Amino acid sequence: MSTVILGGGIIGSSIAYYLSESQQAGDVHIIEPSSRLFSGASGYAAGFLAKDWFAPSLAPLGELSELGYMKGTALSLAPSVESKMGLHGDDWLSAGASRAKTAVGSRESATVDLPEWLTRQKGMALERISDDDTAQVDPLKLSTFLMGSAISRGVQLHQPAKAVSLARGRDGETITGVTISTLGTNKETAITCTNLIVCACPWTPQAFHDLFTSSQRDIPVSSLAGYSLVLCSPRYTLEHEQKLHGGRSHAIFAESPAGISPEVFSRQGGEIYIAGLNSPRTKLPARAEDSLDLMKRKDLDKLQAISVQLMGKFTDSAVESSEEIPNVNDLEVIREGLCFRPVSKWGTPIISRVEDSLLGKGVKSHREGGVFVASGHGPWGISLSLGTGKVIADMVRGIRLAADVSELGL
Repeated sequence: MSTVILGGGIIGSSIAYYLSESQQAGDVHIIEPSSRLFSGASGYAAGFLAKDWFAPSLAPLGELSELGYMKGTALSLAPSVESKMGLHGDDWLSAGASRAKTAVGSRESATVDLPEWLTRQKGMALERISDDDTAQVDPLKLSTFLMGSAISRGVQLHQPAKAVSLARGRDGETITGVTISTLGTNKETAITCTNLIVCACPWTPQAFHDLFTSSQRDIPVSSLAGYSLVLCSPRYTLEHEQKLHGGRSHAIFAESPAGISPEVFSRQGGEIYIAGLNSPRTKLPARAEDSLDLMKRKDLDKLQAISVQLMGKFTDSAVESSEEIPNVNDLEVIREGLCFRPVSKWGTPIISRVEDSLLGKGVKSHREGGVFVASGHGPWGISLSLGTGKVIADMVRGIRLAADVSELGL
């Protein structure tokens, strides 16, 4: 059996990684339209991992995806008045609330010491949410590892390229492959396959309908743009990371007077990542690598101002004054980002085989294979990536699934 994967992000890389464990060299192909790998959420996401901060239907997938470079502690920084917990799915995302509200565990009301790189905030209480079921990973490094491992086992990467049409058998209906076009040269190449997997992040609906033109089934995945910064702080160096924090990360879920809910993560290597400023009106570009061209300086400046508020050097005068005094900006911005997360209509991802009846008139899958969709992970794409890859690989192989995803179909 041969497999074509549409999308070379962390989901596609994970699927290829697991398929390459058993399929012969050259039998797995990844089609990626961007000329730079991981130029979307797979490279610019936070990389926060959680074991059970999901909707019940995602719990098995979350457990299957356990992998973190840094175990960590999750903390909530919010007004002293206790906020309501227990939101499910991605309701918090669309509401501009904190991801911490999805945590199923109980908070600890005891006083918690602030990490040195986090500035004290007047009227805000710091609470521990979790100390043993969260971790932090650099998504770019993880994605690169998965892709590199898959390629070393014989997976073929076609980039930049896109699938433009289906190849059919003698009956005129059975899918036997795809034709891809190399972007820039428009050179077309036919690739034989029995399995076709569409996992193109928020571009999944378009990639599906580019091939299945007669299908009446919409893939209910949209996009949500979000800004991020990667920072360096003199209060979080490699020495702080190892000697003071014992190699553990911190995840801070805050509430800001600016009307957003910043998420701040200390990462391996002395870096700090901050996000939480969404841009819902930003239109999805043609390719992931075009996202950075859409960044607006005023939004980046807003996120940087929040960074200084939360992590800038705290002045003594701010302690003595009742007025808000800006912190000193001694943070170094080492990367600015804007990426688009694939969000499903239901707030949970779609991980499923597509029934032939949904492929359109006169089209059917190969009797030894099938058409599959894996997208709509929202803010949990990194955390659920490995489990998704393993489960889709199991579907392709026709073996018992490693996790129950029966509630994640179309």
